[in-house]
Amino acid sequence: MKPMKEAEWFKRQFNFDLPVELFPALIERVRGTPARLEELVRSYPPEILTTRLGEAGERWSIQEVVGHLYDLDELHEGRLEDYKAGAEVLRAADLTNKKTHEADHNSKSVAELFADFREARMRFVRRLEEMDEAAASASAMHPRLGKPMRVMDLAYFVAEHDDHHLAEITFAARTLRTADE
Repeated sequence: MKPMKEAEWFKRQFNFDLPVELFPALIERVRGTPARLEELVRSYPPEILTTRLGEAGERWSIQEVVGHLYDLDELHEGRLEDYKAGAEVLRAADLTNKKTHEADHNSKSVAELFADFREARMRFVRRLEEMDEAAASASAMHPRLGKPMRVMDLAYFVAEHDDHHLAEITFAARTLRTADE
């Protein structure tokens, strides 16, 4: 059976209408990503971790996806700074993912990538945990989506992005293992 591919991230639509009372649960989702990622990936052999997919190898390897999640925590932290400064519009993501493409994550150990991601993510989570209801409700315009995003919506967006990439990792591993059979 052929594995089902995850929907393209940039085609996803979001409704930011969750009640603020769900903010603590969203923080837990964001906090749990490093552990879920490590559990998912740790048993894969290096040839599975560093193999790129796509007809011309244009899709990231599993290890590059792990690095990408780490790379983006800098953006998430920066957006928290935008909220704190009262910005009307959040800083834009680099939609070309230049940082990930140039990082050469396949040359690093997956353990190093896990450690870097966990450290960055826990720093982000600590900042979220320090917020009260008013801070979690602060809002600014998301530049790509063109709609207001509260801090708690940012946590939801990060959790959804994390899950998107965890699903991509599962797809890649299943595809590569099926190819070997």
